[in-house]
Amino acid sequence: MNQQSLSGRFVQIGGIRLPIATLALLAAFAAVIGWSFLPTFRELSHKWFHDEGYSHGILVPFFAVYLLYARRSLMPVAGASDLKIGLACIGVGLTGRVIGGMFCFSYLDALSLLPILAGVALLLGGRAALRWSWPAVLYLFFMIPLPYRVEYAVGEPLQRIATMGSTFALQIVGQPAVAEGNIIRINDLELRIVEACSGLRMLLTFFAFSTAVAILIRKPLLERCLIVMSAVPIALVTNILRITVTGFVFQYSEKFGKVFFHDLAGWFMMPICLLLLGIELWILNRLIQHRDPKYAGSPLASRG
Repeated sequence: MNQQSLSGRFVQIGGIRLPIATLALLAAFAAVIGWSFLPTFRELSHKWFHDEGYSHGILVPFFAVYLLYARRSLMPVAGASDLKIGLACIGVGLTGRVIGGMFCFSYLDALSLLPILAGVALLLGGRAALRWSWPAVLYLFFMIPLPYRVEYAVGEPLQRIATMGSTFALQIVGQPAVAEGNIIRINDLELRIVEACSGLRMLLTFFAFSTAVAILIRKPLLERCLIVMSAVPIALVTNILRITVTGFVFQYSEKFGKVFFHDLAGWFMMPICLLLLGIELWILNRLIQHRDPKYAGSPLASRG
């Protein structure tokens, strides 16, 4: 079988028609990248399965694959390779890997995967392939744990916001709550807002989820950005609500309060976040009416 007949054959995968040659190149690149980043993937998976703040990371690659499928109408069947820019992106990624390895900076090592994937897309199908795949490539950012210094720098003010917000909420409902540092005093009760209670874990998870909704929803760019940015106040309000309810529960049963605070409340936070996001989408749909037909109908499966 000559090369021309091989490249002229196609394979149908879930409604996507791919040339066999392109599919073979994709498989080869995937194998090389997978082998090269195997130690990085092991470290990431350990974080996903042992750190509740990044447990959503295991779902990120699957959603990235779904994004490729949802945007399949933009997938080029055949396109000119952009060799210079593609190699430049791969070079940036490889440089990041080398620097990350030299300084034991695992975050930079994992982050280098993104420009490498973008470079592969440019090599295979040029800018048309990058236009199809860039949302999926960028979304992989959410599977990478933040550096500890960043977590600390963000978590400390979040602790303070959670403490002050919960104290104010308890005072509003008639409780004699007083904030002392990151401790809320209610009569003889001390409610300590430790680092794990800052809400950073919920913020990271919900930020990833709201970004996924913004990518899929059929809305103008401004509304999508609003949905993404709303993850911050929604996560903060939900965490404050959790601490406030815990303050009430602690006064009646300290034992049950500890169980609620550390176990049960964590399960309730995400549904509350989703409920608030649903309310936000409902309000946006009522306040903003679009005449453009591409924003009508189903809000999902955006092709843009």
